[in-house]
Amino acid sequence: MAVLNTNTRYLHEAVVTYARRLAATLPDPLRVVFLVNSGSEANDLALRLARTHTGRRDVLVLDHAYHGHLSSLVELSPYKFDRPGGTGRPPHTHVCALPDRYRGRLRDAQATGAAYARDVQARVDALADGPAAFFAESLQGCGGQIAFPDGYLAAAFGAVRAAGGVCVIDEVQVGFGRVGRHFWGFELQGVVPDVVTMGKPMGNGHPLAAVVTTPRIARSFQTGMEYFNTFGGNPVSAEIGLAVLDVLEEERLQAHAARIGAHLADGLRALQARHPLIGDVRGAGLFLGVELTADPATRAPATRAAQAVKEAMKARGILLSTDGPDDNVLKLKPPLVLSQDDGDAVLEALDAVLARW
Repeated sequence: MAVLNTNTRYLHEAVVTYARRLAATLPDPLRVVFLVNSGSEANDLALRLARTHTGRRDVLVLDHAYHGHLSSLVELSPYKFDRPGGTGRPPHTHVCALPDRYRGRLRDAQATGAAYARDVQARVDALADGPAAFFAESLQGCGGQIAFPDGYLAAAFGAVRAAGGVCVIDEVQVGFGRVGRHFWGFELQGVVPDVVTMGKPMGNGHPLAAVVTTPRIARSFQTGMEYFNTFGGNPVSAEIGLAVLDVLEEERLQAHAARIGAHLADGLRALQARHPLIGDVRGAGLFLGVELTADPATRAPATRAAQAVKEAMKARGILLSTDGPDDNVLKLKPPLVLSQDDGDAVLEALDAVLARW
């Protein structure tokens, strides 16, 4: 910071180097990078890009989705507008069924990606002018750590693109190797979005986020209204972003997330066999969810038990959060440096806490 901290009005090699390094982690044609400060800023810019590119306003989102705290994004977040304090769905937002195989509209064998994507098609068909965009997290966090059924995003993208819409994937919670098998969560579904947003881990605590899109969509944004961000893409943030990428690569944290995540998931499923309160274990890498149910047959949510488990784990020095439509899903998304001993300590504590039920 003592050397130089300007903004992107002034060229600096670190900014270009970082943009190239970041774009290299993504498949073609995702290679135009806009640097911003937060995931909320990234999603707001993605919304502007989509609406400018298509000339449309309507947006499709998933039920229980959360995309940020800006006014424009609260309007795209049922997690906010449909809950206490919210004002309900805005007319330009259209809510698609959350593809939750455990407690969604379709369950188990019926909950295929194609079946859930038919709801997206129906929402597209109901729009006279077509959608501007379809927004989705690659794995949904606030909706309850939901991993989508195979083929869901491919079918949903197909419906939206056929109508001229833009497909936006929000990687703010799950990107940068957290899912283990891939660097980006959307790669689990074998798709390539039109726009990807990212934030949170990007600066390892420093406010750094980005939007990456295609040259075609970026060209649509050249309207004469200059885009400028005072702190987004400053040299200090770029150097911090480069340092994070270096550590991810040098310490093999993606492979580590895959290994420790698999160990945790196996341990959680072993607990599930002993504790009927655990209804479902899901996720990928170090992005896991444990759904607690009061009745395994009806899958009724065990909301009060989830709160009690969270507090009991905190008393043991382990911080978990809860989320999902009924606030009954334990969220495990620890730092990627979590050790196997740390994971075993979590499993041991959770085993002891669940023994009370």
